[in-house]
Amino acid sequence: MYELDEKKYLYLLIAIPVLAAIFLFNLYWKRRRQKEFGDLEMVKRLSPEKSTFKQTLKFSIFILALACLILGLVNPKIGTKTETVRREGIDIVFAVDVSKSMLAEDVAPNRLEKSKQVVSQIINQLAGDRIGIVAYAGSAFPVLPITTDYASAKMFLQGMDTDMVSSQGTALDDAIKLSASYFDKEDKGTSKMIVLISDGEDHGDGSEDVAEDAKKDGIKIITIGVGSEKGGPIPLKDGNRVEGFKRDGNGEIVITKRNVESLRNISKNSKGYVDGNTTKDVVEYVKKSLENIERNEFESEQFTDFNSQFQWFIGIAFVLLAIDILLLEKKTKWIRKMNLFNEKES
Repeated sequence: MYELDEKKYLYLLIAIPVLAAIFLFNLYWKRRRQKEFGDLEMVKRLSPEKSTFKQTLKFSIFILALACLILGLVNPKIGTKTETVRREGIDIVFAVDVSKSMLAEDVAPNRLEKSKQVVSQIINQLAGDRIGIVAYAGSAFPVLPITTDYASAKMFLQGMDTDMVSSQGTALDDAIKLSASYFDKEDKGTSKMIVLISDGEDHGDGSEDVAEDAKKDGIKIITIGVGSEKGGPIPLKDGNRVEGFKRDGNGEIVITKRNVESLRNISKNSKGYVDGNTTKDVVEYVKKSLENIERNEFESEQFTDFNSQFQWFIGIAFVLLAIDILLLEKKTKWIRKMNLFNEKES
């Protein structure tokens, strides 16, 4: 088996027929000019060391070297072994609050960035578990489907901001519903968990009832609260510069506070609530919770270990370029002495 690591560089191969066409046109143009100058046989006798064959050979070697360089950039990989990989783990969906209140800076650097740090550190502790990500504010938005690609998960996580969901507010019920939809209801064997991160300001209705329905489907819920009970204003920024703070209809600065009670109610009779302001404590809490959940085999796949082969193509290219440089366009003396074409001496 093989695969091409950087397929985009294959477009560079278009240069080969273009260069070949230019080379052939150049030979044709030179031949026409020689005919205008005089008899071709006479022209050949005036330049006995000139070799059209050598020109063509040098060009062919250069083209081969160029092709090898391009293939080196493409980096073909050859599969060296195939084995069956069995994974055991849990399906986990992280639901992250991206409402405007998450911009409050009552925890450093702000609630949203703290939430990202917490989720990223939890992912670092996972091994074999599948994860998904949901963003929510006034409504919920799917960010990443269930996957074992932790690198991609972190990339999508870092790209999350308060502008990705247009409707504002904090609809915890929508977040739980969308997170629950990530799981296969027919799969009764795989353990499922929702990790919900928010400041708890629930502007929706029925989040506790939705959480209860999720628990009936075997989905465990952990809620993580970020922010402080004292609260803080919501800054309005232009880049990194604070231009003011969000105000209500009366012109008063809005103070957003963490609502622990709503988060506790959602996770009651499940895996519980944890304070998210201290990352280390959250990671330890989630880690212990995962240890007490049964892990089931949820994936068996054929895995091929691929080895890069670019070095061979690069090496051949440099050898061919060295030959091209050392090869002269003049006829080789010992070939001339052989007189392969029975040419008469003038």
